[in-house]
Amino acid sequence: MSMKEKNSIFGNLKSDIPSSIVVFFVALPLCLGIALASGAPLFSGIIAGIIGGIIVGSLSGSQIGVSGPAAGLAAIVLTAIATLGNFENFLLAVVLAGIIQIIFGVLRAGIIAYYFPSSVIKGMLTGIGIIIILKQIPHFFGYGTDPEGDFAFLQVDGENSFSEIFMMLNNISLGPTIIAFIGLAIILVWDLVLSKKSKIFKIIQGPFVAVVVGIIYVIFTQENETLNVVGKQLVSVPVPSDFSSFLGQFSFPNFGAITNPEVWIVAFTIALVASLETLLCVEATDKMDPEKRVTPTNRELLAQGAGNFISGMIGGLPITQVIVRSSANIQSGGKTKLSAILHGFFLILAVVLIPNLINYIPLSVLAAILLIVGYKLAKPGLFKKMYDLGWKQFLPFIVTIVGIVFTDLLIGISMGLLVGIVVILIKSYQNSHFLHIIDKSNGKHKIKMTFAEEVTFFNKGAILKELDQLPEDTFLELDVRPTRYLDHDIIEILEDFSEKARQRNIDIKVIAEKVTVENPPSFIEFFRLETAN
Repeated sequence: MSMKEKNSIFGNLKSDIPSSIVVFFVALPLCLGIALASGAPLFSGIIAGIIGGIIVGSLSGSQIGVSGPAAGLAAIVLTAIATLGNFENFLLAVVLAGIIQIIFGVLRAGIIAYYFPSSVIKGMLTGIGIIIILKQIPHFFGYGTDPEGDFAFLQVDGENSFSEIFMMLNNISLGPTIIAFIGLAIILVWDLVLSKKSKIFKIIQGPFVAVVVGIIYVIFTQENETLNVVGKQLVSVPVPSDFSSFLGQFSFPNFGAITNPEVWIVAFTIALVASLETLLCVEATDKMDPEKRVTPTNRELLAQGAGNFISGMIGGLPITQVIVRSSANIQSGGKTKLSAILHGFFLILAVVLIPNLINYIPLSVLAAILLIVGYKLAKPGLFKKMYDLGWKQFLPFIVTIVGIVFTDLLIGISMGLLVGIVVILIKSYQNSHFLHIIDKSNGKHKIKMTFAEEVTFFNKGAILKELDQLPEDTFLELDVRPTRYLDHDIIEILEDFSEKARQRNIDIKVIAEKVTVENPPSFIEFFRLETAN
């Protein structure tokens, strides 16, 4: 199958449809929970999820990223609604934030995505994985007074990530716990055993089966006071009595408040934070993408801006690309943007056609799905791998994790980034960073690329751009003889590029001081060997 066919939006239906169903089940409670944590109408979270899936998914250049309401914006939204006086004034700020993001995209501000160190991005993914696990444990056992989607350490109910678990120990509910363990067992057996037996078990995903079994369990035990699952232990989608009441759930911005300076302050705040979270997520999802595709960041800002503009116009929360849904998409085998788009349509169908059935889904089963997502993001082996890479990689990694777990996403990222910069300053002296590109077209298109004396993650954007623009049927001569310091981030870029090079018929010759190798099987091993020699 050619690269064009692989990336075709309809060329991977057997992978994208099942993954979109899993993303839908993950997104639904998060949309509702983030709206609740934000002090906004519940339906506003659903609107944001629909727009994030259909509109942003269609416009984005990301093949595996999924957008929707972001947990990281919940505190900002909660404060903004109170500051601006009502939800309609806040919606105007969301509309303006979308316009500002479009301007960011036009000004090509997306380039900042390339200046986050790999260790910080990996720390972000691991930290979010740990947060997911901590936040889902109470819901798994039927307690969970904190709304889904509140990922901050200090919760809206006055508890924190750890005290909530201790409170849960005295409030375990039998029914939700039983079906949660059943759901978890189904997912694990499906993933580890059945999916290897037959293709049908890859098409029908384990999480979907777990949710169906959960609904059946709730229906058959609803009269049993010991084993039933009730109230806040279930998904709670608004159920309109008729079509007019359904339409009544939409809200519209108050354009009369456009002269209010506080509206503009909120708009700029949302635009900045949403753009930063999106770019961080883009960098992270690109790293997780099995096919190592590169998302055009400026196009992503344009797509997010369009999504926020439309979401604000019809009563939705602010939108970003979000790592939880994107991770679920990747782990479920999603291949193209069709998965994200379809999950948006499933949200529409759920709230329009079957809201009563959706409200039979136990949150504990959805918690089981998210626990798997969290574990795959925060595998214990990753800590050892990062430690083995040395303190320059491990320190920013661990600081980012601690910051995210005990504060929130942006503070944790800022802490990790600061440590990463300090590490670079300590280990490096001031030097110019540049690339020499020499086109020696003679027969097969030949490109010679020479690295500078020091190459760090600050050079990542330029190198990634040059490698991505290399034409097919090229001979790349990579000269690293002048290089005395080569950051691990750059080695990872070369490692990812080597996989794409084979698909694009690009031959690689690496020239080092002690050894020259054509098409090295592993750049990481090559540079480790070169350093050792």
